[in-house]
Amino acid sequence: MTEQLNVLVIDDDNSIRWVLTEALEDEGFKVTTAANANEARAKLSQHEFNVVLSDIRMPGEDGLSLLKEIKQQDIELPVIIMTAHSDLESAVNAYEFGAFDYLPKPFDVDQAIELVNRAAHIQPANDENHGVKENEMPTIIGEAPAMQEVFRAIGRLSRSNISVLINGASGTGKELVARALHQHSRRADGPFIALNMAAIPKDLIESELFGHEKGAFTGAAQRYLGRFEQADGGTLFLDEIGDMPLETQTRLLRVLSEGSFYRVGGTSPVRANVRVVAATHQDLAKLVEQGVFREDLFHRINVIRIQLPELKDRISDLPLLAKQFLTNAAKELETEPKQISNDALRQLMQYQWPGNVRELENVCRWLMVMSSGRDITPSDLPPEVKTAKQSEVAGGDGFKNWQMSLRQALLNRYEAGEVDALEHAQDELEKILIELALNITGGHKQDAAKLLGWGRNTITRKQKKYQNI
Repeated sequence: MTEQLNVLVIDDDNSIRWVLTEALEDEGFKVTTAANANEARAKLSQHEFNVVLSDIRMPGEDGLSLLKEIKQQDIELPVIIMTAHSDLESAVNAYEFGAFDYLPKPFDVDQAIELVNRAAHIQPANDENHGVKENEMPTIIGEAPAMQEVFRAIGRLSRSNISVLINGASGTGKELVARALHQHSRRADGPFIALNMAAIPKDLIESELFGHEKGAFTGAAQRYLGRFEQADGGTLFLDEIGDMPLETQTRLLRVLSEGSFYRVGGTSPVRANVRVVAATHQDLAKLVEQGVFREDLFHRINVIRIQLPELKDRISDLPLLAKQFLTNAAKELETEPKQISNDALRQLMQYQWPGNVRELENVCRWLMVMSSGRDITPSDLPPEVKTAKQSEVAGGDGFKNWQMSLRQALLNRYEAGEVDALEHAQDELEKILIELALNITGGHKQDAAKLLGWGRNTITRKQKKYQNI
């Protein structure tokens, strides 16, 4: 008979403890619960556990302090950190202090079960525990599920020197993520050097990357240390690496393989201890097929890939981002930040944002200068946002068609002799509204509830009522 695995669930919220206990016991785990750090210590001293799930924010001592203490006592015990306050700092801190994984609330119960199963059967590698660096953190914010995956990736990579490839459309924040990878790594005290391949003339790229000796070419009046030497001991960020010429790709591959290179015109090898983080908006696999990107280099830099979502795919983060950008713009202009009205916010969230987060940041700067009042209204929005095509649900023929469909459906039920048609229609309408709100907000209950004009408890209660949402 298989030995029953023991799980300790630590959370001050009784409903969370109950839900996890029911779900995990159904999966065959033996579950013990604790409401705070002191209770958890007592349980840990009395029993042996295979996995611990702990909230971060609890009355008294926080979960991160408890995590550090647990890892000091038993470095091999997997600890999964849960938090409703999902941000980059929380994710990185959790991984830096030795967490097995990071579970943002509200979470899917199946996801929690899958994590516990993985943690119970895969022992985490024993790694040196490094504290959080005190460097200034990049402004990366977001609560959408896609951004939580980005935060988790940054956290997991904080103890690694491995090369990383960041994929994402223009304006999604690739350099911000690269800086975060650097600032939350063991190289944080070293330099972060960035070079955009698309912005450098092809005949100067090798000199920019590897440097040159005096007299190496016309105009080389003195020795120049390239970006690799400038980044020694730190991180070199190669943006738009898909635009790198093939000849330079060959030299880059050699540097990544051997750790040394020659300056242009040089005869002595130069060594540099550099972590390379690359980024592109292109599909490098397709460039390999087309023969314009080396396959061996692609495999070398594509060990770990972070995919950044477009703003339209994390639209639930727009209110947070807009508030941050308006605050930043107000500081630049030395004035008070403006507020976005609900009507203006709705219109912003219906826009497609082809320029992604960078476009939103520029729009917020524009609004700080051009809008007349303290409150930003739809009339203040720039022309491209105001004239953007809105969804059919907003009005016109789409709304009329929806009314006609509902009218016909109700008529069919009445003609069939049903007496609860109104109640059924109300339930179906609520289900549709909840599904749409959750889709628009990327599954974020609090934002979905706000769109519906409800409290978060209401949407949770409705989901339980309808079950299949």
